[in-house]
Amino acid sequence: MRKYEDTYLHKGLRKQLIDILRNERKITDETVLYAMSNVPRHFFLDSAFDRIAYEDRAFPIGEGQTISQPYTVAYQSQLLQIKKTDTVLEIGTGSIYQASVLAEMGADVFTIERQKKLFEAQKDFPLKSKYPNIHFFYGDGYQGLQDYAPFDKILITAAAPYIPEKLMAQLKVGGKMVIPLQNIDEIQTMMRITKNDDGTWEEEVFDNFSFVPMLGGESK
Repeated sequence: MRKYEDTYLHKGLRKQLIDILRNERKITDETVLYAMSNVPRHFFLDSAFDRIAYEDRAFPIGEGQTISQPYTVAYQSQLLQIKKTDTVLEIGTGSIYQASVLAEMGADVFTIERQKKLFEAQKDFPLKSKYPNIHFFYGDGYQGLQDYAPFDKILITAAAPYIPEKLMAQLKVGGKMVIPLQNIDEIQTMMRITKNDDGTWEEEVFDNFSFVPMLGGESK
């Protein structure tokens, strides 16, 4: 059985990564950086990736999915403007790394995964006792979690072809959704959507990224 150890080597590599995010990638939210400095990314990858887990790039985790690049995790987390006790709906659990960063920031995270194998692997999540504020669900991300709505924030970790109205309906007035939107020219643009009290919303456009596509339904 694999041992989950956070050695001085890992902590040193993590510090180097945080320095890159702060100084080269220009992530300015110190709450995000502090959270990422406390989450051992190598725990979320196969042990074969142990020594390269803190490189600023994505890695495969199976089922055609990836653990997001640390810069992407930091960027989306910063756009969410997380406050302690925020309720956050995450679409696309994947490796659980992004959810763990949000939980480390004090958010109450409700995360949905459509890939059955990835969802079933969550029972062995090594930080489950540390983050009881992560709640796991298997299902179609486009449907959200109506029984737990409304949410303060919604994070989508896959490229969506449009802004899902069912998810917008589950967002609180004044709440924010961060979503990579797939444009007609195949460019994925990060957007932040803020919901108005009349049901409309304001859109902010940020940088371009590369994500796996957001799919509907449940994968058996």
